[in-house]
Amino acid sequence: MSLDTAVIRELAERLETCELQARDTLKITLDHPEMDWDDAYAVQDEILRRKLSRGARVAGLKAGLTSFAKMRQMGIETPIFGFLADTFLVPDGGQCRHADLIHPKVEPEIVFVTKAPLKGPGCSIAEVLAATDFVLAGIEVIDSRYRDFKFDLKSVVADNCSSSRFVVGGIMRDPRDLDLRTTGAVMEKNGRIVSLGAGAAVLGHPANAVAMLANHLGRRGAGIPAGTLILTGGLTEAVAVEPGDHVALHMQGMGCTSLTFV
Repeated sequence: MSLDTAVIRELAERLETCELQARDTLKITLDHPEMDWDDAYAVQDEILRRKLSRGARVAGLKAGLTSFAKMRQMGIETPIFGFLADTFLVPDGGQCRHADLIHPKVEPEIVFVTKAPLKGPGCSIAEVLAATDFVLAGIEVIDSRYRDFKFDLKSVVADNCSSSRFVVGGIMRDPRDLDLRTTGAVMEKNGRIVSLGAGAAVLGHPANAVAMLANHLGRRGAGIPAGTLILTGGLTEAVAVEPGDHVALHMQGMGCTSLTFV
């Protein structure tokens, strides 16, 4: 790490305040170009500590940048990872206040829920499937705190990978009963199809995102506990939303989940 504790805390306060007040900021590496990956995750950890100190709970974990093409473009070998607070959860079919966000976008995702712990290094897709209780459909609402959604990778990791809201629903399915690589997803906005995707868009298989998350946490001396909900990454490009938009995700074999922006 290159940043001291006081700077880590200042950056976490700055980013979380922007989240809570729905206002943007410039990417933090402009002020701290020396920031490394450990610094970025340390800022994210401090944001989580701040939330937990106010009574929030961890509702799950998430992976981002889970496209091989995007990873090559960005010059990285693994996705980036963040946490989901319980305050981010929108009930299935519920409402999300657009004014509480800055410039939200939605992504269709396959969601895993574990029944056994997972820990790297060396975690594999087979281990993930064996440790999974069920999968279901999910919509993640991403909302970068950076002006005009302009950031570099270390800045976005520090900003908890643009996490803001999520909804899950549909039918709980055993992942071993599905071919998650070919599982299709259709996302609609106000009744019009806005994106189409399949599970293979996430690292060839969405369980690969969970395995990489377990290996990432293992390098940090942690793991994925049993009962953890995990958003595995967008199956398509993110779609911008405005007040009044109704977004519905139809996932093959898993039913539908939705939310409305008010």
